[in-house]
Amino acid sequence: MKGKLTKKIIGTSERPRLSVFRSCGHIYAQVIDDEKGCTIASASNFTKKGSKKLSNDVESAKKVGEEIAKRCIAAKVTKVVFDRGSYLYHGRVAALAEAARAAGLNF
Repeated sequence: MKGKLTKKIIGTSERPRLSVFRSCGHIYAQVIDDEKGCTIASASNFTKKGSKKLSNDVESAKKVGEEIAKRCIAAKVTKVVFDRGSYLYHGRVAALAEAARAAGLNF
């Protein structure tokens, strides 16, 4: 199912792809330019060993959305295409997207 959806969503230099990966313990987001094949920005709620553990809930997904938007704006990217993968637009995925929109990304 993911192949059908991702095949249609392609990031360009002017509108890179905001890809979301959700696991049981963490949520990750990265902005990808598919034409150049490079990652422009990334953020997650994963921390290095020994630091404060972040929870895996809607609040941490909102923080990841704000962080990815901040990093995109620093890289001079304001327009993106949202790629939710095979995940439903619900819960943590929706919270990340709404927080990124509120922080200044357009999609």
